[in-house]
Amino acid sequence: MPERVILCLGTKKGVFVAESSKTRKSFSLRGPFGAGVAVYSTLIDARGKPRLYASSCNAFFGMKILCSTDLGKKFGETKSAPAFPKEDGRALANIWSLETGDGDQELWCGVEPAALFRSGDRGDTWELVPGISNHEHARQWQPGNGGLCLHTILRDGKRTHLGISTGGHYLSEDGGSTYAASNKGIAAGFVPDPYPEYGQCVHKIARHKDAPGRLYLQNHGGFEQHPGIGVLRSDDYGRSWRSISKGLPSDFGFPIVVHPHDADTVYVMPLEVPARTSVGGAPAVWRSENGGDSWKRLARGLPKKESFFTVQRDGMAIDDLKSPALYFGTTTGQLWLGRDGGERWSCLFDSLPPIHCVKVAVV
Repeated sequence: MPERVILCLGTKKGVFVAESSKTRKSFSLRGPFGAGVAVYSTLIDARGKPRLYASSCNAFFGMKILCSTDLGKKFGETKSAPAFPKEDGRALANIWSLETGDGDQELWCGVEPAALFRSGDRGDTWELVPGISNHEHARQWQPGNGGLCLHTILRDGKRTHLGISTGGHYLSEDGGSTYAASNKGIAAGFVPDPYPEYGQCVHKIARHKDAPGRLYLQNHGGFEQHPGIGVLRSDDYGRSWRSISKGLPSDFGFPIVVHPHDADTVYVMPLEVPARTSVGGAPAVWRSENGGDSWKRLARGLPKKESFFTVQRDGMAIDDLKSPALYFGTTTGQLWLGRDGGERWSCLFDSLPPIHCVKVAVV
């Protein structure tokens, strides 16, 4: 029976692990591990004995993947990290996503510059996935403000969805052998043709495991001349997309999260442009309980004014207890907990390094 809530926090200065009982009354904190090095991706692998993974990427000390087999009491390094072949011409700059694969040892890794790697031995060796990494579009993708990153990996049997900034949404339906741009309805408000085949600045994609055909997407919105392009929904496995931004104070944001027990309930964190901070200096998470047809502001317990939070694309998560809690981390180092699906907020930690990534699991 699962008894512990584990948070794995990637920050500008290493990875931290927070732990609580299922009551979530208080959390203990461990870390930092990989101290002083930015961590943009973490993974809690609950297959069998839980393992925690964290990227650790530094231009001087190299690219590493950290691993803990004792819920974050200590971390070691895997035997290798993803690396491009010498003849490729590209060099790894960052690791943006870590996800579990098939069986009990397979891992997937999205990197910068945008490419995909696979490991069959828990991260000790890695191979480039050529179907997307050497795609005919790959050398034409351009970096967004955060770099040219493959940040989202969603797998469902033979189907895989990838999110790339700025590349867009790519879909494989043959187990990852081939990929096609699948961006019908996803706009790029920063180019003359706002609906190109590819090149969109997709910020994050999410779905519910029991409704694989339904996907939600946080796009790069915030364009007066192209209103409503920031928050989208697909009902046909990502082949086409439509706006669900109506009712939000801003369609710009980074994370998007789906309720673990209800595919119709989705959460976003709207931000103002160009500052990319909380709308009106008053942070709030917004929730839809009808698949994006309407939205409700959730801010009880959050600061009411003069608080300019930024929450990055992997900075918000939700646990899967009966009454789930939301968590988000800010680039000013606060970690917030929203009980009852975000109805009541409290600050767990207020002085961490800038937070890039929040992952949660009940183990």
